[in-house]
Amino acid sequence: MYTFNSRVRYSEIGNDETLSMYGVINYFQDCSTFQSESLGLGIDALNERHRAWLLSGWQIDVLRYPGLGEEIEIGTFPYDFRGFFGMRNFFIKSGRGEMLVKANSIWVCVNTDTGHPAKVTPEEAAAYGMEPRLDMEYRDRRLKLPEKLSEFAAMEPFPVKRYHIDTNHHVNNSYYPLMAWEYLPEGFWCRRLQVEYKTAAVFGDRICPYVLERDGVYWTVLADGEQNPYAVIRAEEK
Repeated sequence: MYTFNSRVRYSEIGNDETLSMYGVINYFQDCSTFQSESLGLGIDALNERHRAWLLSGWQIDVLRYPGLGEEIEIGTFPYDFRGFFGMRNFFIKSGRGEMLVKANSIWVCVNTDTGHPAKVTPEEAAAYGMEPRLDMEYRDRRLKLPEKLSEFAAMEPFPVKRYHIDTNHHVNNSYYPLMAWEYLPEGFWCRRLQVEYKTAAVFGDRICPYVLERDGVYWTVLADGEQNPYAVIRAEEK
C-alpha cells in the first residue's frame, strides 16, 4: 500500500467549498504515480521498456467530499494482476481516519511500440505487492447505455486542446469526467462516478458529446465525428 497526506487546497474545490470530483481523480492518479516512481517503475522506467499503463475504467464511490483546508490521507494498492490487467483500489480518508471516498480501477499494460496489450511480469507484480480489496460494491467495468445514442441529446462539439495532453500524448484520464461535468445540473452531488475509457483522444481531435438522463442518472458519451466513443461516463446522484 502507498499513502500520502495532503490538505484540500482552494484550487481543488468547487463552488460548494468541497473537493471536486476532478480533484478526487487527480489525487488518485497522483497517488498511483507516486507509488510507481517510488518503486522504480515510473514513467522513465516504463518508457525504457516501451510500456505504459492505460486506464480502462473507474468506479468512484463518495461518502463525503472533504472541505477546504481539511487534512486528508490518500492511498492506493493493487489487489490483483491478471494477464495484462491490473486491478487497483484507491481511497481518501479524513485526518481522523474516516473513510470519505473509495474507488476501484482497471488498468491495461500495453506495449507502446505495437499498441498491443503486454503481460504483467511476475517481477512487476511482486514489486507492487497486493492487498485484500476494499469492501465496496463492485460494478461491471463495461457500461451498457440505457438507450441508443440516437436518443441522446447531441451537444456542441469542441476540439482537444494542448493542455488536455499528458505524457502518453493523449487526453489525460482526468479530463473526460471534467468534460462530462459540464452537462450535469447545478448542485449535482455525485455519489458514484463510473467511467469506461474506449479510445484515447489526441491533440487535434474533435469531441462530440451526447447526454442523457434516466432516473436521476446522467450519461455522457464523448465521441468522435463518427459516433465512436472515446469515453462513457455515468454519474449517479445521492
